[in-house]
Amino acid sequence: MQRTVRVALTGSSGQIGYSILPRIAAGDVFGKDTKVILQLFEITPAMQALEGVVMELLDGAYPLLEDVKTSDNPEVAFDGANWALLIGSKPRSKGMERGDLIRENGPIFVGQGKAMAKAADDIRVLVVGNPANTNALIGMHNSDIPHERWHAMTRLDENRAKAQLAIKASVPVSKVTNMTIWGNHSATQYPDTENAQIDGKPAQDVISHIEWLQGEFITKVQKRGAEIIAARGLSSAASAANAAIDHVKSFESATPTGDWFSAAVPSDGSYGIDKGLLFSFPLRSDGNGNWEIVQGLPMSDFAKEKVEATKKELLEEKSVVSDLLG
Repeated sequence: MQRTVRVALTGSSGQIGYSILPRIAAGDVFGKDTKVILQLFEITPAMQALEGVVMELLDGAYPLLEDVKTSDNPEVAFDGANWALLIGSKPRSKGMERGDLIRENGPIFVGQGKAMAKAADDIRVLVVGNPANTNALIGMHNSDIPHERWHAMTRLDENRAKAQLAIKASVPVSKVTNMTIWGNHSATQYPDTENAQIDGKPAQDVISHIEWLQGEFITKVQKRGAEIIAARGLSSAASAANAAIDHVKSFESATPTGDWFSAAVPSDGSYGIDKGLLFSFPLRSDGNGNWEIVQGLPMSDFAKEKVEATKKELLEEKSVVSDLLG
């Protein structure tokens, strides 16, 4: 019997939604032998725009797209869903502090966490909307879904880091493996080249310019989103959509031997990170939705300092929303 997956998606009429939905419908996420039912949520003022998105999905005549449902009620959108992609969030406006943004988004993710009561027993949740780690923490604490099924996306940062290393080393990006993003999806994240590999060799042996690796490279990855906004006047929707696809595929398939991928998940205390904090780690998946944190990676004093800084930021964000954590 052909498998059918129900995918709930928030922010469905936005740029990331517009980029990701055709690819889900085409089988780029769950495979060419899996049918998909899309359950699309939008806020009421955006429902008309969502109608246009649905028209385009229907006009695409995707053989794997079994049905498209829309709603401005999150309980309806999440009903029976196997995956929930929480893309929608309130964007940061000019002059807004990060703490203010966190407080503005908090109630949204409280509501969405509670609205998943009728989701499928195997549901997994990916939070893309920023500030992703803390939004996921809030949703996780306001739902009955097992904590390990809540993720926040740092795959875009991983992909950006791999691309920069590939360019510097003059190799295809497929040659870059074992790339870890530690911590928060923010300017404090730490892209780790100490454990990364390029064509099977330690990245720091292939690229011996340590000043670049510990300076310009990290800054480039941390600030890439702002660089794209400055260049095109809009956020990085296409690459974010691609990263979300990569994230889901990594949890839906077994991780290749010797490699890993990055995602923010609830900490189990590994690497000295406070238990329960939504923190990006190197992960491996068994292909059935189960994951484990890769253990025993060495860290220099430089790396430990960077990891500590991003942990500190996440603890500060957690304190801002402590009243929303149940």
